[in-house]
Amino acid sequence: MRSTLLFFLCIQFVFCACTHAQFPYSTSNKKAIKYFEEAQKAPDIERNPLTGAKNFDAGLTLLNKALERDSNFWEAHLMSAEFLEYKRQYQAAAIHYQRAIQIDPQHSVSGSTYYYLAACQMAYGDYKGAKATLSIFLSNPNAKENLINLAYKMKACADFSIESMAHPKPFEPINAGPGVNTTYPEYYPTLTVDAQQLLFTRRLPTSNDEQEDFYVSLRDTVHQEWFLAKPMPGNINTPWNEGAPTISGDGRKLIFVACTDPSGVNYGGNRQGKGSCDLFYTFKNGKSWSNPVNLPGDVNTSNWETQPSISADGKTLYFIRAIRGREGRGNSDIYVSHLQDNGKWSAAVALPNYINTDQNEESVQIHPDGKTLYFASRGHIGLGGSDLFVTRLDEKGNWSKPENLGYPINTLYDENSLLVSAEGDIAFFASDRKGGYGALDIYWFKLPQEVQPVKTYYFEGFAFDAQTKKALPAQLQLTDLESGKTIFNGNADAFDGKITLPLPLNKDYAVLVSHPGYLPFSLNFNMTLSENAQSYHLNMPLNPELSQEENILSNVFFDLNKATLRSQSVVELKQLANYLNTHPKLRIEIGGHTDSRGDAKANQVLSEQRAKAVQDFLIQEGVASTRLSYKGYGSSQPMVTDAEISKLSPAAQDKAHQRNRRTSYRILP
Repeated sequence: MRSTLLFFLCIQFVFCACTHAQFPYSTSNKKAIKYFEEAQKAPDIERNPLTGAKNFDAGLTLLNKALERDSNFWEAHLMSAEFLEYKRQYQAAAIHYQRAIQIDPQHSVSGSTYYYLAACQMAYGDYKGAKATLSIFLSNPNAKENLINLAYKMKACADFSIESMAHPKPFEPINAGPGVNTTYPEYYPTLTVDAQQLLFTRRLPTSNDEQEDFYVSLRDTVHQEWFLAKPMPGNINTPWNEGAPTISGDGRKLIFVACTDPSGVNYGGNRQGKGSCDLFYTFKNGKSWSNPVNLPGDVNTSNWETQPSISADGKTLYFIRAIRGREGRGNSDIYVSHLQDNGKWSAAVALPNYINTDQNEESVQIHPDGKTLYFASRGHIGLGGSDLFVTRLDEKGNWSKPENLGYPINTLYDENSLLVSAEGDIAFFASDRKGGYGALDIYWFKLPQEVQPVKTYYFEGFAFDAQTKKALPAQLQLTDLESGKTIFNGNADAFDGKITLPLPLNKDYAVLVSHPGYLPFSLNFNMTLSENAQSYHLNMPLNPELSQEENILSNVFFDLNKATLRSQSVVELKQLANYLNTHPKLRIEIGGHTDSRGDAKANQVLSEQRAKAVQDFLIQEGVASTRLSYKGYGSSQPMVTDAEISKLSPAAQDKAHQRNRRTSYRILP
């Protein structure tokens, strides 16, 4: 769909042109004048009785009759150009502007017709023609001040467009297929981090008009296609509009937009809102979705909130807010809000003005890497309409200057709603390009390397009872060992015990898992994947509280050959202390273990010292010393025997020795 470039000024232009052209007109033909004056009123008089839309065709019919009477009637050419612009027939509009200039180059003292001609040329992709026309306009000493700056910006867009088209980016969009796309419009895609669920908006006809609903398609991993999409349940989809969803990486949390019915009050489904369009929240519990509620906190206002995008850790939300009645700039910008400790979202703050512009920003996506933001805007230098851009967050919290994704990802048409996969090499978008199933379809393409985000794969954990193998909705805390920052704190799915999170590669993470009635479980891992793998899978077996199995404290670390606890050990040891303090009848033995390398006597002493260091920490955290004992086992209780280790590769041998070097505890009878 083509988009006008700054054509909100057209009404003012035509008014001025017609005022300037009061009788006598440039024609003396009375019939032509009669048709012209009737054409001025026709769009309002002949409005569509169902929609109230102006009927510009009625005006154009009369203007054609006027021009049949006098083809040099330049005022009729100008009005024809305006009406054609409203119909988005820019090439036809340009012909009328050019004809008016040809008839009387001086008909506008300010030369504004050249400006509007250039805008039309930009709208249908004649960038070289637009540059030439703008040069004429800018050379006019009487050019209107309010148009001069806009003209320079339009000229910069023309230069950028010519350069971009001379150096196109690789771009081969592929239709997502009949499982997703239909004859109806499909748009605003969102994807789970494992790329197995695609959620999108579909606009459907109703008895009176149209309305939007959500559909979900699952990935057919065998045939690499999408299964037939199914609608979200009735407590999510309503007879009113739901759109622009953002789904969490694990597919269990959903924030979306719902708008009121014509009354301005009813949001559908007994939902309560704050005005216009609001953001709503629902979560998946087992196989069921909760009834959506207005997003807790201070994000929603009486203005229009839409197109949310939630970060991988679920703590940062980006969205578009349109402010009613704002003059002098576009009315929609990108805002950001943060999840607070009380579970509510903070008051939203607009992104900097070098990202938000004086025109509309229209969509936004924060990539799972948490640092790369893709968005659509009409205000930055581009190829016309809304273009797609990328900006990146640095270590100091500053966003980079937005970068246009280039041609032909961006064109003179409107580009919007880009979605980039967690891996960063594939992007999804909606387009009404030729060859689709009808209206807007969802496509995917390989994203050029230079605009890709940090490659992000996903962690997939499975929490279960170690004895019965039954899935558990256990609580999981994931910590970046280097920074000590908590990456995630939440629960596994109640139905299947799974949890899925996007994580950057080549980082060390600590995992702490707990569930009522079970002993805590811990592990640490480095997010490295084998070739062609897309996830790191981790089983998280939890032992019942009375179990006397060995429980390894996987995130307790010591300095080399010393019994000094490293700072990374604090998180897990505090969790263990808290567990013991809430279970005052439990008694434990702390065991220290080494591998078989080195002096056996020294290993024995080191293992005892390390076990005692853990006991001392727990006592400092309030655990009674009478409930604790410690013992050093040296290398006497290996998890992997020396005979087994001797058969392994050197790298695997080192990992086996690491398994043997451990600190653990057992519940005492």
